[in-house]
Amino acid sequence: MIYRKDHLPKGMAYNRRPGLFMSATTITIHNTGNLSSTAANERNWLTNPSNDRQASYHIVIDEREAIECLPLTESAWHSGDGSGSKSGNRTSIAIEICESGNYAKTLDIAVALIANMLKERGWDVDRLRRHWDWSGKVCPRLMYDDGKWTGWIDFKNRVSKELAGKEVGLVVKANLIVYGKKIEDALLVDGKTYVPLRAVGDALGVKTAWENKSKTAMITE
Repeated sequence: MIYRKDHLPKGMAYNRRPGLFMSATTITIHNTGNLSSTAANERNWLTNPSNDRQASYHIVIDEREAIECLPLTESAWHSGDGSGSKSGNRTSIAIEICESGNYAKTLDIAVALIANMLKERGWDVDRLRRHWDWSGKVCPRLMYDDGKWTGWIDFKNRVSKELAGKEVGLVVKANLIVYGKKIEDALLVDGKTYVPLRAVGDALGVKTAWENKSKTAMITE
């Protein structure tokens, strides 16, 4: 999956980035409630001048990517339960799951990402919350199923299996700069940096070649 950070600027209108320190104890799942909006759309809505809501979230996910909109160590306005020290707003990482496009694929990405977040923190699925758990709002609405919450139960079971079954890797975009010039995007995969060899070679003025039979990459002056 592609995970990128695009944090809201400090001093946002309507206090969308309150800047309050948060040591999270749970992760809260939401649906966006918008059938046509992508993760990028949802991130851009947070800084759209026409948006007058005091609402924000940490991560938004669609079928293509996950975008971190706020640092995970700062609170967001997402739970509808005020600003008390034990409120969801002050203690929980908010994840918005987009409803547009291939929702099944979006759920796959959400399961993998959330399993990874739980693993990093030494947590289990008992740390997952619904928006419903904080304020009684029917959210994540696509998991509601007329009050039976079958989608939510299935989602937690999938995260549990992912958490128990395998290591979950994240792919994060990084910048590649050679002699002060940005060439193209590199990738961070499980803490290792991968770069396009030909782009580096061209920037250094050397030749790059690929020998398919032996699967060998070569750089020569």
